Amino acid sequence: MKTIIVTGSGGLIGAQCVRHFSKIADRVIGVDNDMRAYFFGEGASTSWSVEELTSTIPNYEHRSLDIRDRSGVDALISEFSSDISLIVHTAAQPSHDWAANEPFTDFEVNAMGTLNLLESTRQHAPKATFIFTSTNKVYGDTPNRLPLVALEKRWELDESHEWFEHGIPEAMTIDDSTHSLFGASKVAADVLVQEYGRYFEMNTGVFRGGCLTGPGHSGAELHGFLAYLMKCTATGLPYTVFGYEGKQVRDNIHANDLVMAFEHFAKAPRSGEAYNIGGGRHANCSMLEAIDVCERVADRTLEWTYSEDNRIGDHMWWVSDIRKFEGHYPLWGLTYDIEGIVRDIFDEGVERWGASV
Repeated sequence: MKTIIVTGSGGLIGAQCVRHFSKIADRVIGVDNDMRAYFFGEGASTSWSVEELTSTIPNYEHRSLDIRDRSGVDALISEFSSDISLIVHTAAQPSHDWAANEPFTDFEVNAMGTLNLLESTRQHAPKATFIFTSTNKVYGDTPNRLPLVALEKRWELDESHEWFEHGIPEAMTIDDSTHSLFGASKVAADVLVQEYGRYFEMNTGVFRGGCLTGPGHSGAELHGFLAYLMKCTATGLPYTVFGYEGKQVRDNIHANDLVMAFEHFAKAPRSGEAYNIGGGRHANCSMLEAIDVCERVADRTLEWTYSEDNRIGDHMWWVSDIRKFEGHYPLWGLTYDIEGIVRDIFDEGVERWGASV
């Protein structure tokens, strides 16, 4: 029986993986113990998402398992063993700022949790494909040393730079930079996934995401900026922009586009590959530009303030060069631009947020 395991199944990418892969697998096992509520408060809980998956997808089975529990993870993987064709590991502590408050928790979830899953996969399901959602924060603040130009509403890479046209490639160094503790724990996990692919010849893929977003995001102030920004705009909640004059640029990839990339990789897996993945030049925006789009879509004015203090390890400008993945999987492509992403978040989030529009 073809079985797919998704960790962080109540989260944005995890839930989209469940919905997508449940159509092509015999069963999908979701792993999520709602630590997001512990990280960011009840407003960021993913319980609503898990309830929706459980009630609407007949071949979905939920396990409230903490990936730090080595014996529990091992028991889960061994239970389904050779039936497992794919593991998509999205569970994580995802915030720069939160990691500094509880470094051990952050590292245990992000690094040790990943190691638990990798080793159990090697022991019980070595032929399964293992996909890991990493982050562009593995590069630390190195992108901030690029020659950036201040435009009216955004920072932009100098047009003479070799990376201007396509964005930042995987060749950027991860050394000699400030990562934040979150970035450091994700580096450890990122390299582990690559190493298990190369050393043990397992099918493993690392996806270093820019901003992963979509309507299924339980956005919070410390994580999920575009979904949270749209929520604040639609509901009247106040929003704070941290540093860089609000001109910091992010590329954004819709959950649907990312999960389709996972499917392409799973159909023709490789060993130990790492990819920058995001909206690239197709879908990127600054904070100020994102506010403009959210206000236009919601037809409301956002109540926002500015703080001079940027977040440690934060990027002033990030646009992913996605050509490596496109070269390996030429049938895949982005389908959502910024306007489409924001409108999708708004259309599906209004009722859940209790916004009056």
